[in-house]
Amino acid sequence: MVQSLTFATTRSRRNAISGYLFISPWLIGFITLTIFPIIAVVYLGFTRYDIFSAPQWTGLANYRRMFTADPRFWTSVRSTFVFAFSSVPLKLAFALAVAMVLAAKRRGVGVYRALYYAPSIVGTSVAVAVMWRQIFARRGLVNWVLGFLGLPSTTSWLGEPATAIWTIVLLVVWQFGSPMLIFLAGLKQIPAEMYEAADIDGARAHQRFFRITLPMLSPIILFNLIMQIIFGLTVFTQAFIITGGGPLDTTNFYALYLYRRAFETFQMGYGSAMAVVLLAVVGVCTAIVLKTSARWVFYETE
Repeated sequence: MVQSLTFATTRSRRNAISGYLFISPWLIGFITLTIFPIIAVVYLGFTRYDIFSAPQWTGLANYRRMFTADPRFWTSVRSTFVFAFSSVPLKLAFALAVAMVLAAKRRGVGVYRALYYAPSIVGTSVAVAVMWRQIFARRGLVNWVLGFLGLPSTTSWLGEPATAIWTIVLLVVWQFGSPMLIFLAGLKQIPAEMYEAADIDGARAHQRFFRITLPMLSPIILFNLIMQIIFGLTVFTQAFIITGGGPLDTTNFYALYLYRRAFETFQMGYGSAMAVVLLAVVGVCTAIVLKTSARWVFYETE
C-alpha cells in the first residue's frame, strides 16, 4: 500500500515537472517581459533617472511634481478622457449597427465582412495615420469636397483646437472592425426561436432589439467595452503622427506626453511614475465597469 502511494506521488510529481517544462517558455517570457518590467517601472517612479546615469532615489518627488506642479499633465489627462469617453461609445455603437446589418443572410456578405474589417487591420499603421493627416489638411480631400459642394472649405481641421481631436476620434471610430466581428459572432449565437416567439407576440423591431438582442449580447458588450476603454486611455500612434499633440495640447494624450517626458527629454523616472498612474487608472476603470456589470450583464446560466 505504501509502495503504491509512493509510486503515485512520484508519478504526479513527474507530471507536474513535465507540465512546467512545457509552459516554461511562456513563464520565462511572462516573468522577464511583463513582471520584471512592471517592478522596474514602479521602482524607477521613485527615482530621478535619465538613462545615462544611475537612478537617484527621490521618494514621492515625481508624484508631487506630477499632481501639483505640471499643468501639462492635467491637460493630457483631460484630453485623454475626452477622447476615450467620446470615441468608445461611438465606436461600439457603429460596430454593433454594422454587425447587425452583416448578420443577415445575403449574397456576398462574406466579402462585405472582409471589407469592413480591413480598416482595423491597417488602421493603426503609420501609413494610414499619414493618409488621414493629408485628408484633413487645409488643402486635403475633405476641404476639396466641401469646396466642390459650395461649402466653406478653408477650415484647418488639424490646426483648430475645436476640431483636431475629433479628426482622431473619427479615425478610431473608422477602425470598428474588431469589435464588429466579435458582435457578429455574438449575434450568431442568439437562438432564432427567440425572435420567432417575439414576432408571434407582435413585438416590434425596437422591442426585439432592447429586450432580446442587447440582453443576449451584454457579455460581449462588456468585453468590447473593457478592451476599447483600455485602448482609448492608451492611444498614442494616431496623435503622434497626425497632430503631434497639438494644437495647444488638445491632442497631447497621456501616452504621448509620457513618451515625450521619458524618451525625448530623458526624464525616465518621471515617465515611469506616469506609467504607474496610467496602470492604476486603467485598473480602476476596468474594476468600475466589472463592478457595475452585475446590473446590466445577462448570462444564460443565471
